[in-house]
Amino acid sequence: MIFDQITDFAGALPEAGALMGLDLGTRTIGVAVSDGLRGVATPLETVKRRKFSLDADRLLEIMTARGITGIVLGLPRNMDGSEGPRCQSTRAFARNLEGLTPLPITFWDERLSTVAAERALLEADTTRKRRAEVIDHVAAGYILQGALDRLRHLRSVT
Repeated sequence: MIFDQITDFAGALPEAGALMGLDLGTRTIGVAVSDGLRGVATPLETVKRRKFSLDADRLLEIMTARGITGIVLGLPRNMDGSEGPRCQSTRAFARNLEGLTPLPITFWDERLSTVAAERALLEADTTRKRRAEVIDHVAAGYILQGALDRLRHLRSVT
């Protein structure tokens, strides 16, 4: 089931269990996962995009192996908050993925996540070649961590 609001997504999640964060690009999908207590997001891998069925197969393998209980997709809004073609593509990916898994799916505003990931990699003195290899799943980590922080805040308020 797809939830536009993180509050609704939170209600559909079990008490504990790892989440998966995805940064969808045109050529790659950055993948990050959380720990079972949903405290920390860890960049995992970058999946080279081929066709949806192959991409989904790899994501489903990760979900099964890691005991994933929910999926957070980065939503690439424009800087003014509007949604363009990339958002439409992300929403279509979510609808297709929804047909393959019963896990709850939500979106997280990913504006500037790649910029933050790039900055962190530069500060870590990562080579240009290595940055190109890891930028997508590091960005997925930023997306997932933002959602985890919000979910933790929602739990502390209730």
